[in-house]
Amino acid sequence: MTTLAGLGRRYAKALLELAIERGEVDRIQRDLATLAAAWKDQRELRAAFENPKIGPDVRRRVLDAIIQRLGASTTLKNTLFLLSDRRRMRHLPDIASAFAQLSEERAGRVRAEVVSATPLSDAYCAELQKVLSQVTGKEVVLHRREDPSLIAGVVTRIGDQVFDGSLRTRLEELKDEMLHR
Repeated sequence: MTTLAGLGRRYAKALLELAIERGEVDRIQRDLATLAAAWKDQRELRAAFENPKIGPDVRRRVLDAIIQRLGASTTLKNTLFLLSDRRRMRHLPDIASAFAQLSEERAGRVRAEVVSATPLSDAYCAELQKVLSQVTGKEVVLHRREDPSLIAGVVTRIGDQVFDGSLRTRLEELKDEMLHR
């Protein structure tokens, strides 16, 4: 059986191949990100596609209105209709994430998620991006996120590698050290 993440990646790979063929990679990536954010933020939208009482014609009309407002390409429109017809719209965030990752890899870029307790300055992020690019030998695309539970410091993830410089982790390490003495 295919995992949910694997399913999203499979659709993303197929969509990326079409996007490359048609020269629409950046446009589709941007539109997918916008749609995935709307999917996550709007419970009513998810409900419209997850409710078995809502038929395929109504779902297509809803999708068509969203696509027209977004100005999405025919390639993305057809993919979304396929997802809707197969009742797989719930995988949209996974598809968008996998598409972004695959297109970044293809372009020789690597994604780095930077999590901090408070917003980071643009200057700090620019310097971090420069250092990470030197370390990886690739162009680094930073994705910032705040998590107040870190207290202070920064956690950076590139692929499977995590650099944890958060105060929360340091305090936990200190606590463990004191308890095991």
